[in-house]
Amino acid sequence: MNKIIFSTIILFFIFSYSTNAQKNKFYNNDNFTFVFYNTENLFDTIDCKITKDEDFTPKGDKSWNTKRYNKKISDIAWVISAINKNELPEIVGLCEVEEKSVLKDLVNTKLLKKANYKIVFEEDNNTRGIDVALLYNANKFKKISHKLLKVKNKDKFERGILYVRGIISDDTFHIFVNHWKSRRGGADKTESRRIRSAKVLRNKVDEILLSNSKANIVIMGDFNDTPTNKSLNKTLNATNNFHNLKPTELYNLMYNKAVNEKGTNSYKYKWYMLDNLIVSRNLIRGNGYKITSDGGQIFYDTNILYNNVKANMFTPSKTYGGNNYYGGFSDHLPIYFTIQK
Repeated sequence: MNKIIFSTIILFFIFSYSTNAQKNKFYNNDNFTFVFYNTENLFDTIDCKITKDEDFTPKGDKSWNTKRYNKKISDIAWVISAINKNELPEIVGLCEVEEKSVLKDLVNTKLLKKANYKIVFEEDNNTRGIDVALLYNANKFKKISHKLLKVKNKDKFERGILYVRGIISDDTFHIFVNHWKSRRGGADKTESRRIRSAKVLRNKVDEILLSNSKANIVIMGDFNDTPTNKSLNKTLNATNNFHNLKPTELYNLMYNKAVNEKGTNSYKYKWYMLDNLIVSRNLIRGNGYKITSDGGQIFYDTNILYNNVKANMFTPSKTYGGNNYYGGFSDHLPIYFTIQK
């Protein structure tokens, strides 16, 4: 009888250990992937009265309809699912998103539904209706708070910066999703507006680091500037000084790739690193989660590239060129990195 009881106890502990091991495996945050993707106008087909989205309606100049919208949602979902071969990325930053409803359609696709993505979205006040957003796996990231940082430009506002604070395992992370002023009208003429955004972001970063010099900060976005431009390199103080990074200095994971003429967006047959991933010193030199110097990656895949024979190069397969529908994914390539403990 005692042997039976003893055997039952042993079996119970084996079962409990196995169950907990499976549970811990699911919640294992030793590897954690961050993604950023400019989706190139992820719009629904409904005319919004407060934004200039008339082109993206069935009667608009772009003849945007349900079939094209559904394809776009499926395409973006596929890209997110294809980036990390082992599992879906835990954090996904997006820009050029019109409404929260399109994000709900996105996270409920067959490819993404299993990630249990939750949505962080704040309606901005830009007239184009293109906003930033964050998707996070609620099983692996606990959101504490979020807010939209305002960037004032005289009597108007630039695009806001989404700031999300949350926990991975027991570590607090500060995540910023950006989409700065475009270069339309000239890079030099519009530079001051991107510098304004950089100053607002830098002030918030300084505030965080003053409170905790070992804070985990992740900055992602389409900055419409390259790593060597003033807004990123000087104002934000994001460099490639991997081995000699100062306590308040930030590290741009895409810097060295840009120097080697890699990029995420092409213009006049040349690559530009407009999308960047930037981290604080603690993710380089700390004792917790870390990333290697070459950790920032561009997702290259033939499915999202167009063979431009005239230019003799592959470029992002975009959805539109002006009002001409090409049916591609986006005019930007996604970027990503993984941290490990």
